[in-house]
Amino acid sequence: MLTEILTLDIFNFLLVFTRVGSAMMLFTGFSVSFVPIQSRLMFALAISFVMTPALSPFMPSLPASAAGLGLLIIGEVFIGVFFGFLTRIMTASLQTAGTFIAYFSGMANAFIQDPIAEQQSSVFSSFLSTLGLLMIFVTNTHYLMIRAIYDSYSLFPPGAPLPIGDFSNFLARQVADSFKIGLQLSSPLLVSGIAYYIGLGLISRLMPQLPVFFFGLPIQVTLQISILMASLATIMMVFISYFEKGLLSFLTP
Repeated sequence: MLTEILTLDIFNFLLVFTRVGSAMMLFTGFSVSFVPIQSRLMFALAISFVMTPALSPFMPSLPASAAGLGLLIIGEVFIGVFFGFLTRIMTASLQTAGTFIAYFSGMANAFIQDPIAEQQSSVFSSFLSTLGLLMIFVTNTHYLMIRAIYDSYSLFPPGAPLPIGDFSNFLARQVADSFKIGLQLSSPLLVSGIAYYIGLGLISRLMPQLPVFFFGLPIQVTLQISILMASLATIMMVFISYFEKGLLSFLTP
Protein backbone atom coordinates (compact mmCIF):
# COMPACT_ATOMS: atom_id res chain seq x y z
CA MET A 1 0.00 0.00 0.00
CA LEU A 2 2.84 2.39 0.83
CA THR A 3 4.46 1.68 -2.53
CA GLU A 4 1.20 2.50 -4.33
CA ILE A 5 0.90 5.78 -2.45
CA LEU A 6 4.49 6.78 -3.18
CA THR A 7 4.10 5.97 -6.86
CA LEU A 8 0.74 7.68 -7.13
CA ASP A 9 -0.01 8.89 -10.62
CA ILE A 10 -0.75 12.62 -10.47
CA PHE A 11 -2.96 12.45 -13.56
CA ASN A 12 -5.13 9.70 -12.05
CA PHE A 13 -5.33 11.60 -8.76
CA LEU A 14 -6.46 14.81 -10.42
CA LEU A 15 -8.99 12.93 -12.52
CA VAL A 16 -10.47 11.28 -9.44
CA PHE A 17 -10.46 14.60 -7.63
CA THR A 18 -12.42 16.19 -10.48
CA ARG A 19 -15.34 13.81 -9.99
CA VAL A 20 -15.15 13.63 -6.20
CA GLY A 21 -14.68 17.38 -5.78
CA SER A 22 -17.63 18.20 -8.04
CA ALA A 23 -19.84 15.88 -6.02
CA MET A 24 -18.60 17.18 -2.66
CA MET A 25 -19.48 20.73 -3.61
CA LEU A 26 -23.14 19.68 -3.99
CA PHE A 27 -23.60 16.73 -1.62
CA THR A 28 -26.26 17.18 1.04
CA GLY A 29 -24.63 18.19 4.30
CA PHE A 30 -21.21 18.84 2.79
CA SER A 31 -22.34 21.74 0.60
CA VAL A 32 -24.18 23.83 3.19
CA SER A 33 -22.98 27.40 3.62
CA PHE A 34 -21.78 26.97 7.21
CA VAL A 35 -19.22 24.35 6.06
CA PRO A 36 -16.16 26.31 4.89
CA ILE A 37 -15.09 25.81 1.30
CA GLN A 38 -11.58 25.00 2.53
CA SER A 39 -12.95 22.13 4.63
CA ARG A 40 -14.86 20.73 1.68
CA LEU A 41 -11.75 21.02 -0.48
CA MET A 42 -9.53 19.23 2.03
CA PHE A 43 -12.11 16.50 2.53
CA ALA A 44 -12.42 15.97 -1.23
CA LEU A 45 -8.62 15.84 -1.57
CA ALA A 46 -8.36 13.28 1.23
CA ILE A 47 -11.05 11.03 -0.28
CA SER A 48 -9.47 11.31 -3.73
CA PHE A 49 -6.06 10.41 -2.29
CA VAL A 50 -7.47 7.26 -0.68
CA MET A 51 -9.53 6.23 -3.72
CA THR A 52 -6.91 6.74 -6.42
CA PRO A 53 -4.84 3.56 -5.87
CA ALA A 54 -7.98 1.38 -5.93
CA LEU A 55 -9.40 3.16 -8.99
CA SER A 56 -6.23 3.01 -11.10
CA PRO A 57 -7.54 0.09 -13.25
CA PHE A 58 -10.48 2.25 -14.33
CA MET A 59 -8.36 5.25 -15.28
CA PRO A 60 -7.70 5.99 -18.98
CA SER A 61 -4.35 7.01 -20.34
CA LEU A 62 -3.40 10.67 -20.63
CA PRO A 63 -5.02 12.15 -23.78
CA ALA A 64 -2.62 13.26 -26.46
CA SER A 65 -4.38 16.58 -27.10
CA ALA A 66 -5.65 19.39 -24.90
CA ALA A 67 -9.14 19.03 -26.41
CA GLY A 68 -9.29 15.37 -25.39
CA LEU A 69 -8.18 16.26 -21.87
CA GLY A 70 -10.81 19.00 -21.68
CA LEU A 71 -13.59 16.64 -22.75
CA LEU A 72 -12.42 14.08 -20.20
CA ILE A 73 -12.51 16.64 -17.39
CA ILE A 74 -15.93 17.94 -18.46
CA GLY A 75 -17.30 14.40 -18.36
CA GLU A 76 -15.95 13.83 -14.84
CA VAL A 77 -17.40 17.12 -13.63
CA PHE A 78 -20.76 16.22 -15.17
CA ILE A 79 -20.89 12.88 -13.35
CA GLY A 80 -19.92 14.48 -10.03
CA VAL A 81 -22.56 17.19 -10.43
CA PHE A 82 -25.12 14.52 -11.28
CA PHE A 83 -24.57 12.70 -7.99
CA GLY A 84 -24.53 15.95 -6.05
CA PHE A 85 -27.83 17.10 -7.52
CA LEU A 86 -29.30 13.66 -6.88
CA THR A 87 -28.80 13.97 -3.13
CA ARG A 88 -30.19 17.50 -3.15
CA ILE A 89 -33.30 16.43 -5.04
CA MET A 90 -33.96 13.66 -2.54
CA THR A 91 -33.46 16.01 0.40
CA ALA A 92 -35.89 18.47 -1.20
CA SER A 93 -38.70 16.05 -0.31
CA LEU A 94 -38.46 17.38 3.26
CA GLN A 95 -38.80 20.93 1.94
CA THR A 96 -41.93 19.90 0.08
CA ALA A 97 -43.34 18.14 3.14
CA GLY A 98 -42.61 21.16 5.34
CA THR A 99 -44.30 23.51 2.88
CA PHE A 100 -47.44 21.36 2.81
CA ILE A 101 -47.47 21.13 6.60
CA ALA A 102 -47.15 24.90 6.88
CA TYR A 103 -50.20 25.36 4.65
CA PHE A 104 -52.23 22.76 6.56
CA SER A 105 -51.41 24.33 9.94
CA GLY A 106 -52.08 27.92 8.90
CA MET A 107 -48.44 28.98 9.31
CA ALA A 108 -47.54 29.43 5.67
CA ASN A 109 -46.44 33.03 6.31
CA ALA A 110 -44.06 32.13 9.15
CA PHE A 111 -40.68 32.21 7.38
CA ILE A 112 -37.17 31.64 8.67
CA GLN A 113 -33.75 31.40 7.07
CA ASP A 114 -33.19 27.75 6.20
CA PRO A 115 -29.46 26.89 6.56
CA ILE A 116 -29.88 23.72 4.49
CA ALA A 117 -31.78 25.16 1.53
CA GLU A 118 -29.97 28.51 1.96
CA GLN A 119 -33.15 30.50 1.42
CA GLN A 120 -36.23 31.73 3.24
CA SER A 121 -38.44 28.76 4.07
CA SER A 122 -41.32 28.01 6.37
CA VAL A 123 -40.56 27.07 9.96
CA PHE A 124 -41.63 23.47 9.35
CA SER A 125 -39.49 23.16 6.21
CA SER A 126 -36.42 24.40 8.04
CA PHE A 127 -37.11 22.10 10.98
CA LEU A 128 -37.58 18.99 8.82
CA SER A 129 -34.55 19.79 6.63
CA THR A 130 -32.28 20.24 9.65
CA LEU A 131 -33.60 17.09 11.29
CA GLY A 132 -33.25 15.13 8.05
CA LEU A 133 -29.62 16.23 7.68
CA LEU A 134 -28.97 15.19 11.27
CA MET A 135 -30.51 11.77 10.61
CA ILE A 136 -28.34 11.27 7.52
CA PHE A 137 -25.16 11.70 9.55
CA VAL A 138 -26.37 9.96 12.71
CA THR A 139 -27.38 6.83 10.77
CA ASN A 140 -24.10 6.91 8.76
CA THR A 141 -26.08 7.24 5.55
CA HIS A 142 -23.56 9.83 4.36
CA TYR A 143 -21.13 6.95 3.76
CA LEU A 144 -23.44 5.77 1.00
CA MET A 145 -22.84 9.03 -0.86
CA ILE A 146 -19.08 8.44 -0.80
CA ARG A 147 -19.49 4.81 -1.77
CA ALA A 148 -21.80 5.77 -4.63
CA ILE A 149 -19.04 7.96 -6.05
CA TYR A 150 -16.55 5.11 -5.72
CA ASP A 151 -18.84 2.55 -7.36
CA SER A 152 -19.74 5.02 -10.10
CA TYR A 153 -16.42 4.25 -11.78
CA SER A 154 -17.68 0.78 -12.65
CA LEU A 155 -20.93 2.23 -14.04
CA PHE A 156 -19.47 5.31 -15.74
CA PRO A 157 -15.80 4.70 -16.59
CA PRO A 158 -13.79 7.87 -17.26
CA GLY A 159 -13.58 8.65 -20.95
CA ALA A 160 -16.64 6.57 -21.88
CA PRO A 161 -19.57 8.27 -23.66
CA LEU A 162 -21.96 9.82 -21.16
CA PRO A 163 -25.60 8.61 -21.21
CA ILE A 164 -27.01 12.15 -21.17
CA GLY A 165 -30.52 10.95 -21.98
CA ASP A 166 -30.50 8.43 -19.13
CA PHE A 167 -29.19 11.08 -16.72
CA SER A 168 -31.95 13.49 -17.72
CA ASN A 169 -34.70 10.89 -17.44
CA PHE A 170 -33.42 9.69 -14.09
CA LEU A 171 -33.25 13.18 -12.60
CA ALA A 172 -36.71 14.03 -13.93
CA ARG A 173 -38.08 10.86 -12.36
CA GLN A 174 -36.33 11.69 -9.09
CA VAL A 175 -37.91 15.16 -9.03
CA ALA A 176 -41.35 13.59 -9.44
CA ASP A 177 -40.60 10.98 -6.77
CA SER A 178 -39.29 13.65 -4.40
CA PHE A 179 -42.53 15.62 -4.73
CA LYS A 180 -44.57 12.46 -4.21
CA ILE A 181 -42.60 11.47 -1.12
CA GLY A 182 -42.96 14.99 0.26
CA LEU A 183 -46.73 14.79 -0.11
CA GLN A 184 -46.78 11.35 1.48
CA LEU A 185 -44.70 12.54 4.43
CA SER A 186 -47.23 15.29 5.09
CA SER A 187 -50.28 13.05 4.55
CA PRO A 188 -51.16 12.66 8.29
CA LEU A 189 -51.50 16.41 8.58
CA LEU A 190 -53.29 16.62 5.23
CA VAL A 191 -56.01 14.23 6.41
CA SER A 192 -56.40 15.92 9.79
CA GLY A 193 -56.39 19.36 8.15
CA ILE A 194 -59.16 18.46 5.71
CA ALA A 195 -61.24 16.96 8.54
CA TYR A 196 -60.70 20.06 10.66
CA TYR A 197 -61.67 22.42 7.82
CA ILE A 198 -64.85 20.44 7.18
CA GLY A 199 -65.74 20.57 10.87
CA LEU A 200 -64.99 24.29 11.00
CA GLY A 201 -67.20 24.87 7.96
CA LEU A 202 -70.07 22.97 9.55
CA ILE A 203 -69.74 24.97 12.76
CA SER A 204 -69.78 28.26 10.84
CA ARG A 205 -72.97 27.16 9.09
CA LEU A 206 -74.67 26.03 12.28
CA MET A 207 -73.57 29.12 14.23
CA PRO A 208 -73.20 32.05 11.80
CA GLN A 209 -72.64 34.53 14.64
CA LEU A 210 -69.63 32.60 15.96
CA PRO A 211 -66.27 34.11 14.84
CA VAL A 212 -64.69 30.80 13.89
CA PHE A 213 -61.35 32.30 12.86
CA PHE A 214 -60.73 33.76 16.32
CA PHE A 215 -60.80 30.41 18.05
CA GLY A 216 -60.24 28.15 15.02
CA LEU A 217 -56.67 29.17 14.18
CA PRO A 218 -55.11 28.49 17.63
CA ILE A 219 -56.79 25.09 17.73
CA GLN A 220 -55.63 24.34 14.20
CA VAL A 221 -52.00 25.22 14.95
CA THR A 222 -51.99 23.24 18.21
CA LEU A 223 -53.63 20.22 16.57
CA GLN A 224 -51.27 20.13 13.61
CA ILE A 225 -48.13 20.54 15.72
CA SER A 226 -49.33 17.74 18.00
CA ILE A 227 -49.90 15.43 15.02
CA LEU A 228 -46.51 16.36 13.59
CA MET A 229 -44.75 15.46 16.82
CA ALA A 230 -46.64 12.16 17.01
CA SER A 231 -45.73 11.19 13.44
CA LEU A 232 -42.23 12.72 13.32
CA ALA A 233 -40.38 9.44 13.92
CA THR A 234 -42.26 7.73 11.11
CA ILE A 235 -41.64 10.68 8.77
CA MET A 236 -37.89 10.49 9.37
CA MET A 237 -37.81 6.71 8.93
CA VAL A 238 -39.60 6.99 5.59
CA PHE A 239 -37.24 9.75 4.45
CA ILE A 240 -34.08 7.82 5.41
CA SER A 241 -35.40 4.74 3.63
CA TYR A 242 -36.11 6.81 0.51
CA PHE A 243 -32.68 8.45 0.66
CA GLU A 244 -30.90 5.10 1.02
CA LYS A 245 -32.91 3.53 -1.79
CA GLY A 246 -31.98 6.37 -4.14
CA LEU A 247 -28.26 5.77 -3.53
CA LEU A 248 -28.32 1.97 -3.37
CA SER A 249 -29.25 1.81 -7.04
CA PHE A 250 -25.72 3.04 -7.88
CA LEU A 251 -23.87 0.64 -5.57
CA THR A 252 -22.38 -2.57 -6.89
CA PRO A 253 -23.56 -5.72 -5.09
